[in-house]
Amino acid sequence: MTDVVLDGVGKVYPGGQHAVRDVRLRINDGELFVLLGPSGCGKSTILRMIAGLEETTSGELWLNGGVANDLSPRERNVAMVFQDGALYPHRTVAGNMMFPLEVAGDDRAQARERVAELSRALGLSPMADRLPATLSGGQRQRAAIGRALIREPSLFLMDEPLSSLDAGLRTELRLEIAGLVRSTGTTTVYVTHDQVEAMTMADRIAVLRDGVLEDVGTPEQIYRDPATVFVAAFLSTPPINLLQATAWAVQDQGVVLDFGAQRLTVPWNDPRSPALISHHGGPVIVGVRPDALTPVADVREGRTLVGRVRVLEFHGHDWLAYAEAGIPTIDPNTVGRPVPVPAEPGPASGGRLRGLLRRTSRARQPVPEEHEGHHRRSNLIFRSGTDRPARGEEILLDVDLDRLLLFAADGRRITSVRR
Repeated sequence: MTDVVLDGVGKVYPGGQHAVRDVRLRINDGELFVLLGPSGCGKSTILRMIAGLEETTSGELWLNGGVANDLSPRERNVAMVFQDGALYPHRTVAGNMMFPLEVAGDDRAQARERVAELSRALGLSPMADRLPATLSGGQRQRAAIGRALIREPSLFLMDEPLSSLDAGLRTELRLEIAGLVRSTGTTTVYVTHDQVEAMTMADRIAVLRDGVLEDVGTPEQIYRDPATVFVAAFLSTPPINLLQATAWAVQDQGVVLDFGAQRLTVPWNDPRSPALISHHGGPVIVGVRPDALTPVADVREGRTLVGRVRVLEFHGHDWLAYAEAGIPTIDPNTVGRPVPVPAEPGPASGGRLRGLLRRTSRARQPVPEEHEGHHRRSNLIFRSGTDRPARGEEILLDVDLDRLLLFAADGRRITSVRR
């Protein structure tokens, strides 16, 4: 078994493209750790650097207590499963699983016994003599997992292994994969862009954007206490409401979150109020998940928003409603992006690149003004349960103030119990 430490690891491709920026991360022994983020965020690059398939531009990669930057992939004792399985097409399922043992020179009788045992565990015994072309997508992925696991690696790497499968099969296989790798106790790094996979499988999750590590924690931690606006939005289905407000400290009330046409008040006895005072008169971003909004009959001062129902979506167990509320909403993709580092002419040494990466920082820009693309339609998204509201109906929404997520203009959390 092994643990993995990334100490200021960065990757810069020719032409000055920064794929990974100064990532500092510890993956514990035996952990199922998920790297989560949108396409192009650097998660697969990190996985390939851990595997030794990509060189690091800066920083140090540690495996099981030793620096591994200069180790070959073979010396790292890792096994990797790719998105398409990458099975040998001319070998049967059993032959694919046998191949790593043949290369290692293991006793053939013992190797066949291990293949048979793992095939039973993965439900592959009935198709052991079939070629990959005759298998379904899920069967091919199970065979690829078996080929990787049979080596008993110290580190198991999985690069979006379920992304090409249909939804039903993904649900089935993510349960199988999570149970299997936990039963072996092998440290596993799993890359995905699917938040459901990450939330249901991971012991811990690291969320990345533009090569920058945005947040790390257990699934519950990063959902309830996201470090940035981007993390709050990325881990939210249906979408979180991100509202632009101005914070005002009012002596006899608390901190008023002024949306222009409407207001909410965070009372003085709320533990977040002291941190909000420093934003007096300035812009803040208020995150409200749809299930923190409840339709009510009467206004409750300081905690009720008013909207007019515009669109309804039926989700089987409840209705999802979109209400026009006259409140500017924020596009999370425009807030807190890293500042691009301009490429310098000529070759750069590792030391100079490390200096460039240290100077890279998150943009601390104000909440955008009224420019096209920065604000979305001013909807409030809320769940209405089985009571379907009428389109065009004016509705009162009680806000669970304890569940408000409060962010500064640069997209970082204003307060956090976890931090």
